[in-house]
Amino acid sequence: MSLWVPAAAGPTYMNMPQDPGKTAHSGPLDRLHRPLRDLRISVTDRCNFRCVYCMPKEVFGNDYQFLERKEILTFEEIARVALIFQSLGAGKIRLTGGEPLVRRNLEQLIAQLAAIPGLDLTLTTNGSLLERKAEALKKAGLKRITVSLDALDDPTFKRMNDVDFPVAKVLAGIDAAAAAGLAPVKINMVVKRGMNEHGILPMARHFHGSGHILRFIEYMDVGHTNGWRMDDVVTAREIVSMIGREMPLEPADPNYTGEVAQRWRYKDGGGEIGVIASVTQAFCRDCTRIRLSTEGKLYTCLFATAGHDLRTLLRSGAPDGEIRDTVAAIWSKRTDRYSEIRTSQTAKLEKIEMSYIGG
Repeated sequence: MSLWVPAAAGPTYMNMPQDPGKTAHSGPLDRLHRPLRDLRISVTDRCNFRCVYCMPKEVFGNDYQFLERKEILTFEEIARVALIFQSLGAGKIRLTGGEPLVRRNLEQLIAQLAAIPGLDLTLTTNGSLLERKAEALKKAGLKRITVSLDALDDPTFKRMNDVDFPVAKVLAGIDAAAAAGLAPVKINMVVKRGMNEHGILPMARHFHGSGHILRFIEYMDVGHTNGWRMDDVVTAREIVSMIGREMPLEPADPNYTGEVAQRWRYKDGGGEIGVIASVTQAFCRDCTRIRLSTEGKLYTCLFATAGHDLRTLLRSGAPDGEIRDTVAAIWSKRTDRYSEIRTSQTAKLEKIEMSYIGG
């Protein structure tokens, strides 16, 4: 494994190229020369699923204490943060959770964010509430949507979500999103060996030719409660090989620098799939993402063990310039590359749960 030589301490800035969804503002570089491009905002720590790789029921049960309303950022605070981050080069915002659609009146936040010129605004959802909310999300200004769906057969899907939720309702949500103009819909499938790898081909067959983009995600050691083991990982290589034997694939170029999914195109013209191989083919070198938790803490890596408090600054009357400088300083000290240095020992670290900072 090659090691990178850190840049000198202190903020380093660059002019940002005009990539899709990216601003042309100057922004900071981290210690490994990576720009700040993408902000992921968790709008709630609550979810109506208990997926085994994210919010296992034995930890997040009926007596689990979620954040109180006063602790979470308001829509106005989130919109203010979004403007500050855009000035630093973050031209793409993804709303996450928990399950973002359980946050009341979320369309109001989307409308506020959509009013920011040039912002690429997206959202990731489990799809459970999407059928009835898709049109309102689109009208509010949402541009694109990603739906998590880990199997097509009810027994497997219900075992994964652990709340007895049926596949049909998620598929109806995907159809509603497409009808509302949020197409192409991206569908994410987390693959865990021994649970749902038998559903890889059925998923590929179902969405082949649909116009949607199916993406397979290697099971990751996010958080500290999902019992991750390397033996549970179905690798991207295995997934591509399995699908390619039945429906031949060819590699496709990334849409932009830093795209996490490796793209593969069906040779028969039936669309494309993606594989996100954070475990076996680390993409830390191009990582441009930062995460804002529900209660206003910044995390510079999905596998972080600690965050930086922005909520106190927001609520203490700090001007935008002070908050901007604080964020720039945090990013400029960033050296995260967890997936490149992952070992059996790092996997045991008490990392922040994915339900808290979003995927």
